[in-house]
Amino acid sequence: MNSENYYEIIQQKDHLIIIREKFDEIDPRYFTIYTNLYLIIGNNECLLIDTGCGLFPLKPVIDKLLNGKKLNVVNTHFHWDHIGANGEFDNIFIHKKERRLISRPLNLSFLKDAPNTILNRYSDINLILSPAKRITPLNGGEVFSLGGIDVEIIHNAGHSPGSISLYTDKGELFPGDLARYGMVLLPSKEYLAQVIDSLEILINLCNEKNVNELYPSHEEFNISKDILTDLSNHLKNIDDIWENRKPNEVNNAWTIEIDKFVLLINVGIKEREDFRKRLRLLK
Repeated sequence: MNSENYYEIIQQKDHLIIIREKFDEIDPRYFTIYTNLYLIIGNNECLLIDTGCGLFPLKPVIDKLLNGKKLNVVNTHFHWDHIGANGEFDNIFIHKKERRLISRPLNLSFLKDAPNTILNRYSDINLILSPAKRITPLNGGEVFSLGGIDVEIIHNAGHSPGSISLYTDKGELFPGDLARYGMVLLPSKEYLAQVIDSLEILINLCNEKNVNELYPSHEEFNISKDILTDLSNHLKNIDDIWENRKPNEVNNAWTIEIDKFVLLINVGIKEREDFRKRLRLLK
């Protein structure tokens, strides 16, 4: 297997290409099948949203899609499955709160327990991802004018402190890992209000701009804005479903399955003893 047959290329629109990789072939413990990278193509420049897991070289694949245009590369946040190929590109944009987190090599030794043989590919790099060569910090509110299409950066803390979403003036919203059907990785219960606030920002934007095409960084894409309201409502009513939580030892988190979501909620300090007790009961 090589880069050309590893990445799935989907021409969604004239100005939007989806580059997909099978995340569950790398590590199935995260309840995630696909990782979606997005290439937005303007008349003059292009913008790549995230660089994936870094298992196979990404830049040669992207270069073939650029037609010689300048490329801007943006990380929605610092998690390893979004920054894997950062080191292949000259410059990476990321929110200022996470600039340091992509400025150093990343050790992937935590993947050693994953069962899939495709991980042997990482042995070529000794389980170390190279950092970005140069980093340009974002504040939120910046606009990339690509020629015929503008892309705005929106700061959406919650999934991580520097998580961002991207909105195009053609009516597409890229929420990163803030919202998707399937597994949603969340902070501990006491910090869920921050996630709700970020969801409300996107709900308001969708209503004001008449946006109804969402392209999350994982799983289904081109989905309705209803996902934002559905997820927000579940988080607002977290106390009503809290008794349904189950301990997830691999991810050190609570798991709550509801509707189309698997909520993976970090264990808060006050919950640690309860978490350990529930784990013991399962063994």
